[in-house]
Amino acid sequence: MNESTEQVQTTDRLWQEFRQEPFPDSLRHATFGDTHVWLLELDIAGCVLRWLDNSGTLDSKNSILLQSRIEDLDRVIPDINDPVGAQYCQRLHQLAVLVSRNLPSTK
Repeated sequence: MNESTEQVQTTDRLWQEFRQEPFPDSLRHATFGDTHVWLLELDIAGCVLRWLDNSGTLDSKNSILLQSRIEDLDRVIPDINDPVGAQYCQRLHQLAVLVSRNLPSTK
């Protein structure tokens, strides 16, 4: 098994674990600035699923979206007062960063 296949399998396992967690009630209508937390999750989920479905690749549009959503989570997480909601977003952030680190560099 090559490194890329292992990364996809590891990410898939983490994704399946993450999907078992319910979306925290405290975040259902939460917005920070103009950022809706549920929309961050939706966008990141779409990127992770595309990455998994495409054996560890994303097109440039989704790569840019994923990076943007990681930056949004960087701003949002410190403002979440609910520990369960903060932990949920931190795990989402970890998953998004794992995928983004395994994208080909766009230079």
